[in-house]
Amino acid sequence: MGGQGTSAAGTERGERRRARGCCGPAPGDGGVRLWPDPRRAELGPERRGSAGLPCSPGSATARTLRRVPGSDPPRRGRHGRQGERSAAALHHGSCSSARRDSRSRRAPWRGGACAAARGARGPGMSLLRLRAVLRGPGGLRGPGIPWRIFRSYSSASTKEKANRNGPCERTELLEGECWERCTGLQGEMELLCDRLFSILEASGLQPNLDSYAVALQCMGRNQSPPKAILRYLQKLNSSGFHVDELFQKCLFEEDEKEMVLWAIRTVQPNYQLPPPPSPKICKSSLLQDFYSREMMGSYPKVDFSEKELQERFQQQLEMELKNTVTIESVEAAKPLTPQAIKARELLGTLRSQWHDAILQALQNSKRSMARPKRLSKYSILYPYLCLLPDEEYVDIMLQILNDLSPQGESLAVLARELGTKVYDRYIIQRKLRSGQLEKVQKIYENYIQLLAKDSQPKHYLPREYWEKLVAEAGFGPSLNLTTCSWPCVLLMRLGMHMLELLVKAVKVPRNILSRRLESKPIPVLYHVYSFYSNWQVGLIRPHPIFSQLVSNAAETMLTFNSSAMPMLCPPVPWTSPSFGAFVLNDTKLMRFMDETTYHQLLLEQCPLVNLHPVLDALNQLGNCAWKINQPVLDIIISIFNDKGDEKLDIPPPLSEAPKPPTPPGNSSTWSKTFKHEVFLCKKKAAEMHSLRMDALYKLSIANYVRDKVFWFPHNMDFRGRTYPCPPYFNHLGNDVTRAILLFAEGRPLGPKGLDWLKIHLINLTGLKKKNALQERLEYANEIMEDILDSADHPLTGRKWWMDTDEPWQALACCMEIAKASRSPDPAAYISHFPVHQDGSCNGLQHYAALGRDLSGAASVNLVPCGLPQDVYSAVAQQVEEFRKKDAERGLKIAQVLQGFISRKVVKQTVMTVVYGVTRYGGRLQIEKRLKEIDEFPEEYLWEASHYLVKQVFNSIKEMFSATRDIQNWLTESAKLIAQSGRTVEWVTPLGLPIIQPYYRSRSTVLNCGMQRLSVKTSNSTQKPDTVKQKNAFPPNFIHSLDSTHMMLTALHCLRKGLTFVSVHDCYWTHALTVDVMNQVCRQQFVALHSEKILQDLSEFMLEKYCSSSSSSTEPIAHWQKRLMEQLSNVPKTGEFNLKQVMDSTYFFS
Repeated sequence: MGGQGTSAAGTERGERRRARGCCGPAPGDGGVRLWPDPRRAELGPERRGSAGLPCSPGSATARTLRRVPGSDPPRRGRHGRQGERSAAALHHGSCSSARRDSRSRRAPWRGGACAAARGARGPGMSLLRLRAVLRGPGGLRGPGIPWRIFRSYSSASTKEKANRNGPCERTELLEGECWERCTGLQGEMELLCDRLFSILEASGLQPNLDSYAVALQCMGRNQSPPKAILRYLQKLNSSGFHVDELFQKCLFEEDEKEMVLWAIRTVQPNYQLPPPPSPKICKSSLLQDFYSREMMGSYPKVDFSEKELQERFQQQLEMELKNTVTIESVEAAKPLTPQAIKARELLGTLRSQWHDAILQALQNSKRSMARPKRLSKYSILYPYLCLLPDEEYVDIMLQILNDLSPQGESLAVLARELGTKVYDRYIIQRKLRSGQLEKVQKIYENYIQLLAKDSQPKHYLPREYWEKLVAEAGFGPSLNLTTCSWPCVLLMRLGMHMLELLVKAVKVPRNILSRRLESKPIPVLYHVYSFYSNWQVGLIRPHPIFSQLVSNAAETMLTFNSSAMPMLCPPVPWTSPSFGAFVLNDTKLMRFMDETTYHQLLLEQCPLVNLHPVLDALNQLGNCAWKINQPVLDIIISIFNDKGDEKLDIPPPLSEAPKPPTPPGNSSTWSKTFKHEVFLCKKKAAEMHSLRMDALYKLSIANYVRDKVFWFPHNMDFRGRTYPCPPYFNHLGNDVTRAILLFAEGRPLGPKGLDWLKIHLINLTGLKKKNALQERLEYANEIMEDILDSADHPLTGRKWWMDTDEPWQALACCMEIAKASRSPDPAAYISHFPVHQDGSCNGLQHYAALGRDLSGAASVNLVPCGLPQDVYSAVAQQVEEFRKKDAERGLKIAQVLQGFISRKVVKQTVMTVVYGVTRYGGRLQIEKRLKEIDEFPEEYLWEASHYLVKQVFNSIKEMFSATRDIQNWLTESAKLIAQSGRTVEWVTPLGLPIIQPYYRSRSTVLNCGMQRLSVKTSNSTQKPDTVKQKNAFPPNFIHSLDSTHMMLTALHCLRKGLTFVSVHDCYWTHALTVDVMNQVCRQQFVALHSEKILQDLSEFMLEKYCSSSSSSTEPIAHWQKRLMEQLSNVPKTGEFNLKQVMDSTYFFS
């Protein structure tokens, strides 16, 4: 059976046949494709009647057929369970529930919808035969028996199944849902199951465990006779399965588990559920102590009672159920003028009219799609426009309109955003209707006993305790049900259609701001084209009248998706790749690009015990509670509302943007210079607006939670690097954002805490990077007057804090030092302030440790030294030596560069060499730095940057010889792997599987109403991008190591009772525990690099890419020989002793 992927041609062929009213496949379309009449999806994409017969929305068929998993709440009528549902999702299908309103009167049965997998070829799969098989002579012709979707995965490989272009990742083999209206029809269910199993087997598909689970739950629901149930249990055994596996391996929705158990006990009355499997313990050598029960203490408590945490959970749940959160903008304090009041009233009236107009346009569009003789390219979208109530689609479109900037936005970006918003809301609805929410609520009530301060200490990790509670809960839906991703092309089509409705429906009177004009209605949004490089890009821009109206209204409210806000309760712990973080909002454990979903499959195939360290580390980071530094936030908001300050990284408003020059005459007489000036002014205004809105969002969210304690759930990218899920406001943000965040938990400073605060302050200034810690402390004591003045009079005093590298964090630290030093006992002062310890060029540190490179290790502070070694200054010094020699030989450019080579000029290139920057990229970086030097002659920029990047690379090669050897080995290995048509994969020392998501992109042209969109898609069915695979492997591999080091540090800090968070290679904790964190950080770096990392990588890749069956007689291919030689030739290591890191003060400092 083939995959479900669609080509542009195939899609058009299918649309043409649907336009002709055909249900069968188009010629050359690959098997049976039975397209349902769209009208039958009025209540959901799978709610349809007969494949060939129309079905009105109010008919029995429409009322009883099921939408995409999760639809109407289950109801039980007078016939009880027997009449409730009866269905089978056969061969790899999920065991998902169907629902029925037994109280409704049933119309006579009118047939059934059926859809077949694209690749399901072969005799006996025609529409007529399929109907005949399902109906049979005198079969399902009784009243009130419409039929349901039977789903099946094809026999394609997992990799193929992950990247189909159809609306689902699974292949739909047969569709239908059988309901029984009256008693005495059990035999029909058995007949139906028998026939469907035989169809599957005739198609070359073997029923899997889920197939038997669904058949048994249908029999249990319909109270089938024991003889029929026994026959299926015998089939299950003959297929090599055991009945216990149904409960150990299958996923269930609602009460399906109970129905399967009822069916089994009909035959085996004494059957008992298998006991929950005993928890598996991670065997990683790096975490033997961590997972040892002897070493395990009680989990740290938060400063809230069970009741308080339960209230916070309810607040979070209410927020997620609303989908969006509307908060007050920090610009709200501006005086309300009569003009603003009038503009707001006008906008309110207009929005009410727009709501009605959009609703009407949506309903008209759906009615048009539902006419079988007027099917169009959008008809395929009909089911997706029925997933949610019409009002929700209108709300989504209005939210996009309200968020649109005066400069407009790319058509493609808006379309993707609209489609994604619909998908996100659908996933929440699915979770609600599958019964997951009730189970999560029940388990969370008990889970908070692990965290609440008034509960007994418990010796579990959050993941372990949640798993224990789930096992004890027994019945109900499975919580880790996998969601069905919608492909990019579908999201774009859906979004484009909604965007077209929005553009056509939303109008404003032309004279709304000037009564002198005629009252003709004009569109609020218009479609224009612009050029970016050589690309023509479609934009949606608001009409200036609308922009002016919004500006005059100066509205004070902002609306965000609930997933963009910090959580108001501790996150749900990650227990699997598909469950964790928010209560309802869909969150992926691993972020991935577009349709590259193979990461998720890789995680799901990985033994769960191997993922425990990663899941536990993410839970630990997410369980850190935060609060707002209110005094600093208030100062930032005051400057924000007073025209901003670019020097302090607070963007000014658009009123401060440069005004374009006055145009001379008409546009035909404008000179190129004038046009360029106008272009630059518009570009600057757009940049200012973007920066201003970004700051507004961050500050408004911070202001919204100013009196609350909140949490940031975490997930990770494909390399294992961790990120907070809320995108706008989090501790990975800029200086402004970090300055207003404090730990919610306070700890006394202790004997050395105040000193660490002072050292941290000097680190933030950037003034004493080359000095010892003691010298930094002494300097802080010398300038205590400036520190206290900054704390007391931040905007009116000497303003010392403003001249530092990180001014806002420096100000926050000044205030903390002032409060601590003025307290009666500074050691007892309770501090919530995070102190940072930053790695010294962390990427090079990992390279030096991998290669045991003695000279490289000394340059990046792996070796103990009285003063911090600055690798950037060392490279600059080496480059200057090369320049002097070249200048003496008479090289002109070397002579021109005299006095211009500095640490700043080379720093960015040195920092990014380890992350794979090319000579071309490095040249651009250096050119940018040279441009910032006013005295440097502009005519030598290209030649100078070309010369310097060459010398920087030569210097690094000389200073870090082992680093270059390892980098070259990784690059060449990745090149050979990609050239063989494979993607580069590896497993981190913590057991996290990684695959590089770089494939050759393919463009799919969407012929939409407003314009044709070229959507680039790249997925694992396509060939790997050799250049990206090769260039990205060294930096990605190093990133996977630095994330492993961070996770190890986080887990062992938990065992030491520390609060710990990180910004990649910058670690945060309380001032009291900096010394302990430093010790753990060094211990885990040494432990990590004591593993045979490169050797293990070599063995893994040899096994994956070069192994062949011992019985194979085929000769080894030439490329395979080359790859085997390359992978076997692991770079040799030097003489550096890793244990020296334990005594290196400046390794992290």
